[in-house]
Amino acid sequence: VATAMGKLQSKISFHPSKYRADGSVGHTGSIGSTGEHSPAHTDAVTSVAALRADLCVSGGRDKSVAVCSWRSGAVLWRFLGHEREVTKVTSALDSNRVFSASRDKTVMMWELQGTAGPSQLFPGHDLVVTGLAVSPDASQLCTGSRDNTVCKWDTETGERLGRAMISRNLVTHLCWVPGEPYVIQTSEDKTTRVWDSRELQVAHTFPAKQHIQTCCDVSQDGRYCLSCSSGCAGEGGEATLWDLRQTRGRVCEYRGHFQGTTSCVFLPRGPALAPSIATSSSDSTVKVWDRDTAGRG
Repeated sequence: VATAMGKLQSKISFHPSKYRADGSVGHTGSIGSTGEHSPAHTDAVTSVAALRADLCVSGGRDKSVAVCSWRSGAVLWRFLGHEREVTKVTSALDSNRVFSASRDKTVMMWELQGTAGPSQLFPGHDLVVTGLAVSPDASQLCTGSRDNTVCKWDTETGERLGRAMISRNLVTHLCWVPGEPYVIQTSEDKTTRVWDSRELQVAHTFPAKQHIQTCCDVSQDGRYCLSCSSGCAGEGGEATLWDLRQTRGRVCEYRGHFQGTTSCVFLPRGPALAPSIATSSSDSTVKVWDRDTAGRG
């Protein structure tokens, strides 16, 4: 790795024998018949993200990245190359590029129709990579880590375009605001930040919560973001709706989980459905909420 003028360029040579991409490795089953195909992973699944209308990508403790069909359950591609557990996966929707972060401190980019190994490698973090967000056109990537840094990368060249460090900012999640240059980041310092990716500077920090912020999501119209809290024995565990455009303040809270909330997501809005969100928790439940009233569906 060579560093010049604050930018980091990957000079690592890929060794194809170290990596593997397996195509069409699963077994297809009928829709809804969850017992007729092989598991996507051989150990715990740590992350899942939508890839296309009919495909999802997942990462696991087995160090692999899998691309599966929503409809059949078949594993269509499996990528092997990380040396430790995969922590996060993401992709620009309707793209052939899949990104994975790992406890091995690296991020890899995989092409669905590409070579056996990763098409790009993004080294540079000092600790486990815990945040991963790709721009809508898949040209730039933001990564975050427990090393207190957020980095921006050029996905074509692997060049690191920027690096920002904030003391005690142990990143837990990143997500890109649709159609905007902004990235939302949650942290173990109990805050949710809005980064301007153009200069990689914090544009806004929402008021700190009482507990670690574990995850975030952004509405498709870019107007709202969600964050969710850790917790225990009925304390904490709430999700919070934040206004990104007007007051940049708290809009609503969703309370009801008995343990920490581990994930939050805006649900697609149907023509006859009220805007809704979903949260999952260590209390073994998933709850669906009315976005505007915090009523549970």
